[in-house]
Parts: sequence; C-alpha cells; structure tokens
Amino acid sequence: MQYFFLNANNSSLTSDVSHQVSRQTNFLATYFSSINWNQIISKAVTLLLSLVLLSLFFILVNWIGKRIIYRSFKTTRKNEHLTVNRINTIYTLSLNIFHYSVLFFYFYAILSVLGIPVGTLIAGAGIMSVALGLGAQGFVTDVVTGFFILLEQQFDVGDNVKIGQIEGTIHAIGLRTTQIIGYDGTLHYVPNRNITIVSNLSRNDMRALIDIYFDPTEDIKAMSLVIKKVNERLTPHFPDITKKPTLLGTVDNGSGALSLRVIIYTKNGAQYEIQRTFLAAYLEELTKAGFKINSSPINLTTA
Repeated sequence: MQYFFLNANNSSLTSDVSHQVSRQTNFLATYFSSINWNQIISKAVTLLLSLVLLSLFFILVNWIGKRIIYRSFKTTRKNEHLTVNRINTIYTLSLNIFHYSVLFFYFYAILSVLGIPVGTLIAGAGIMSVALGLGAQGFVTDVVTGFFILLEQQFDVGDNVKIGQIEGTIHAIGLRTTQIIGYDGTLHYVPNRNITIVSNLSRNDMRALIDIYFDPTEDIKAMSLVIKKVNERLTPHFPDITKKPTLLGTVDNGSGALSLRVIIYTKNGAQYEIQRTFLAAYLEELTKAGFKINSSPINLTTA
C-alpha cells in the first residue's frame, strides 16, 4: 500500500492557484459592476422604440402613397384618349417605382438610426464599383430594356402576347421583370433582358382560318352554297366580327388532302368562340346535306 503526502511546496502551489482564481473573480466582479446597465438598457429601449416608430411611419407613407396613386389613376381611367391597357401599364410601373423608392429611404433611415455612417459607405462604394458593376450588369440590362419596352409601347397590361416559348396575358410590367399569366393559369416572371422578340396578339384583328376537309368526289359547289348560307345566318349575331367570313374555295394541303377554306376576322379575344360556333354549324349543315367530312383542323393566326 502506497501513501502520498502533501509537502510544503504543494501547499504553497495550492495557495497560489487559489489566489489567482480569487483575483480573476474579483476582476470580473469589478468589470461588471463598473458597467452602467441603466444607460445600456435606456439606449437599447430608445433604439428599439425609434426603429418601431420609423417602421410604422414608412408603412403609413407606403399606404398613403399607394392610395394617392390609385385615386389618381382611377380619375385618369375616365379619359377617353387613353386605352385601359396603357393606363394599367403606367399604373403598375408607378407602383413599382414608388415601392422601390420607399424601400431605399427606409433602409437609409434604419442605417442612420443604428449609427452606421451611410455617407461614408456611399463614398467608399467607389472602391467596389467595378466588382458590383460586373455583378449588376444583368440588373442594368433589365432596367434599360424595360424602359425601351415602355417607350416603344411594345405591349401593355392585358395584352395577349407570345414571348419566346411563353404565351399568355401581360399581368404586370416592372423595371426588372415582366409578369405573364399563361393560358393554363401559370404566372411567369420573365427578366426584361430575355425579351428579344415580342409577338403581340392584341394590336390587330385576329384571323380564324378554318379548313374543312372533304372527299374529292363530293360536289364542291353544293358544299360552298351550304357554307355561304351558314355565314349569312350566323354573322349578324356576332358584332365582334370585323370582316365578314370569306370562302376562299378549294385548297390543296398536300398529300392529296383537299379542303374548303374559310377566313373570319374578329376582334381580339372573340376568335375562339366565333370559330367554335361557325365550325359546329358547318359540320352540322354539311352532314345533314349528306356530305362526307374527313376532318377539320383549325389554324388561328394574327392578321
């Protein structure tokens, strides 16, 4: 069995360790006691209150500004010299600019309240201008392209367009993106820099191109008379028809497929209903007359 004893040296070592721990404890106690907690709490409460009041102020400014813009454009919509789509386009763009302006001044005020030298940051931004410029090239291109889209009036809110592979109705036009609602209900966000070729389907009358395929042995003149009678009967019921239906006659679609082609010009948006109604009437009357109809593909294109 072994026994261990503390000698005098070990006793002095323990005393030194205890003394050092005591000094550190006293130092921490002195440090925390020297802190002016009342002043710190007061500054924190003042800062928090300032941020809350500042946020409430900008929320109020944002609400009042949007109400003013809404009322201004509500009055402008009564002006018959401006189209509704054009007014809606300028309205959404004005909301966009106002929103970004409020955000800019809000963050500027927040940084100022926090004591961050905004002026110094802006002056020092020149050092990073090259790096930021390279990263912001896409943003600048979006803004410039959006400006020229508005200047040239390529499309307005509510127009039916085809941009690249996307077809639908313009929902909103912003400084950076254009929003398009597809015909299936999907909301597409298209960066303005990606808009190169725009097919606007709302600026001109639409053309419904209807091909009625028939057997070559059928009496073409008799079929044409039936089609003309349908046109005379239905046309007065559709005021959206801008040009009366025209029977172009027999068309060779290749591979021995013959068809009677009818063209109807309508206002934008009305072509689908008119096309369905006329096609159904053609098929019904021709079938009743005993003619053999092979198929009737439809091709709707712009005028």
